[in-house]
Amino acid sequence: MKKIIVALVVMIVSINTTIAQEWLTDINVAKKNATKESKPIILVFQGSDWCAPCIKLDREIWSTEIFKKYAKENYVLLKADFPKRKKNKLSEEQTKSNALLAEKYNKQGFFPFVVVLDSNGKVLGESSYKKTTPLNYIKELNTFTK
Repeated sequence: MKKIIVALVVMIVSINTTIAQEWLTDINVAKKNATKESKPIILVFQGSDWCAPCIKLDREIWSTEIFKKYAKENYVLLKADFPKRKKNKLSEEQTKSNALLAEKYNKQGFFPFVVVLDSNGKVLGESSYKKTTPLNYIKELNTFTK
């Protein structure tokens, strides 16, 4: 009985400590973290509640354990979301902040649009949704930082 209880506790703890993915929403915080941690910034422009390729990119790449684990060690993640549904509306301040990011890094208004930046905000490379594996997507992102 004790072995079963111990096994259950271990399972519960491991479930609760799955790799968390922290997407920032402030470019200044992202730059600060990128400088401190010597990591590139992955900036994602998305329409989380209307853009089908954005939703696929999230489900097929960003939400996978492979990407989460790798990103935690190697990237600073920054998300600029542009939801359309009223229930997902962002604060006015966040909406303005995302618009300023788009003005600088996504002038064409592509969704999804992935920009790899250095810690100063210099563009190192760009990508979008691709039907690929998380490992291949990571490899592509890494080609911009070499």
